[in-house]
Amino acid sequence: MPTAKSPVYRLNNGIEMPALGLGVFRSEPEKTVSAVTSAVADGYRLIDTAAAYMNEQQQVGEGVRSSGISREEIFVTSKLWISDYGYEQTFHAFDRSLRKLGLDFLDLYLLHWPVPSAFEATVDSYNAAIKLLAEGRVRAIGVCNFRANDLDKLIEQTGHTPAVNQVELHPFFNQRELRKADKTHGIIT
Repeated sequence: MPTAKSPVYRLNNGIEMPALGLGVFRSEPEKTVSAVTSAVADGYRLIDTAAAYMNEQQQVGEGVRSSGISREEIFVTSKLWISDYGYEQTFHAFDRSLRKLGLDFLDLYLLHWPVPSAFEATVDSYNAAIKLLAEGRVRAIGVCNFRANDLDKLIEQTGHTPAVNQVELHPFFNQRELRKADKTHGIIT
């Protein structure tokens, strides 16, 4: 049975990202494979995970592989946890995530949180992500939970604008000012 194609966002580097996806935060590892496989069968083409979710270990990757859809058609996002911030640490954490997922590349790699008290480590990690992007190991990079001033500092210190700022967003927490700041920079919220 054919499924409707999800609307897409065109990121600031030209990559298309599905607007709808499955997040596996708090998805129990033993249920994650079937959740991913079912979501893909129902037309989802974006899967969002993170090192901190503790279900990268083959579950997400296995769900992608067993879906019957080619890897290139599924947009996989993961996130770097703050305990792995730092330039060299970011490369190690990225490689660990790929190994756990059993994938050759990520579509989107995000810094999970800013660390205002150690912002230099945040900048170092983002510079490493820029290198991963340049090497083609990830198709787009971005951030999560960054406020407007965090974004301004990051862009100023790295010279690179994130493609995405993933934040909590719903009718009771609409983050109007942050969305406006993201839009000003050409960042998808």
